[in-house]
Amino acid sequence: MSDRVSLPVRCVGLFAFFVSVVTLVPSLELRAETIPLSQDTFLRAKHVTVGILAETQDLRMPERPGKVVVRGTGFHLRDGYVITARHAAEKHDLSAGMSIQKHIRLLTHDLHELSADLASESAFMDVVVYRVVEQHRSKLQTGTSFATEAVLPGMEVFTVGYPLGWGPTMAFGRLGNTNTFLQTVDTRLIQADLSACSGNSGGGLFNAQGEVVGILHAVIQTEKEEAQAHCSRMAFAIPGSLAERIVQAALSGKPLLFSKLGIHMTSVKDGTRLRVAVKDVVEPAKTAGIQKHDILLAIENTEILDGAQLKNYLIERTSPGQEVAVKVRRVDTDLTFHVVLEGRGK
Repeated sequence: MSDRVSLPVRCVGLFAFFVSVVTLVPSLELRAETIPLSQDTFLRAKHVTVGILAETQDLRMPERPGKVVVRGTGFHLRDGYVITARHAAEKHDLSAGMSIQKHIRLLTHDLHELSADLASESAFMDVVVYRVVEQHRSKLQTGTSFATEAVLPGMEVFTVGYPLGWGPTMAFGRLGNTNTFLQTVDTRLIQADLSACSGNSGGGLFNAQGEVVGILHAVIQTEKEEAQAHCSRMAFAIPGSLAERIVQAALSGKPLLFSKLGIHMTSVKDGTRLRVAVKDVVEPAKTAGIQKHDILLAIENTEILDGAQLKNYLIERTSPGQEVAVKVRRVDTDLTFHVVLEGRGK
């Protein structure tokens, strides 16, 4: 059964929201093995971490250098590709509103200022990939990789970043719920109990081997005061396994697509239980036979618990062109429809 708790949340760096945090059935029987953290691991994580610099140059006085202000954090994966949170690289335009920067400047741990160009991004996941310009790539000698092992509650993790624009600093903690949701992004998030502040956005959440298990995205707001700078002991990260898809799209030069089922959802009461029902239906679900007011029961024999879980299933476990079996309840009859998923942009 899902638990819903209303909590005030602030994205690390820019935004403030009051959202419902949805937690699915926790895997309490799983225990993460404790692995000693080595100094070499810390050093490597520090070397791959970069600061995302704010644009402080006054265009009216180009001869006067701007201040060095770090607004976010990122990390070097390999071959000049740097990953960070999308909102840590956005800028405000008076005519277009918030938009992603095509070019940014980075600060390395040994104080080199490097230029990087946009390679790929996803608003769904709040992740963006930049590539350091060729003449500067030799400054990034150390890289990292995304973790391939299971991410479990209790796992020891740490992060390196620029909280409040200062650093690089380190914070240590453990993973909590690895399957939770916020309204700030269209995928599941990993809860991490460690110190994070404004400026940590986009930083890597590392395991004991120095691999990336997540990308810092948001923190729980624990104070009522609205301030630009904020810190918390509860952070949320984009799963590294999902961010890797964006990186692969950048490396292959192919557009990043996610599966589209073609339904708009609402909550209805089914006996004593709240379930997900179809509020409206478009392609490809419409052609498959799914109708408005159908109650969604399962997809590929996986029970549909709520809308966030279904959305996450489509993002993580399916691809455009794949045929999936969707079980619904129509009045008093259970029916199964086969839907060929379409693709939607990032």
